[in-house]
Amino acid sequence: MFWPMFAVAVGFLGLVVLGVFAVRVFVEAERLGRQVTDSARRISRAAEDLERAATGAARSAEAL
Repeated sequence: MFWPMFAVAVGFLGLVVLGVFAVRVFVEAERLGRQVTDSARRISRAAEDLERAATGAARSAEAL
């Protein structure tokens, strides 16, 4: 009777460990998603700034 109870306890502990890892993966995936969103915003802002600078440079070149 000891071994079946031990097997059930070990199985339960294994499920708990897998649950903890699943939560950690979920939290890290959300954090990565926020970082990707932030990076996309920054890249978009930089592209807009570059476009404005290029327009200004083109106008300056036309004036010469």
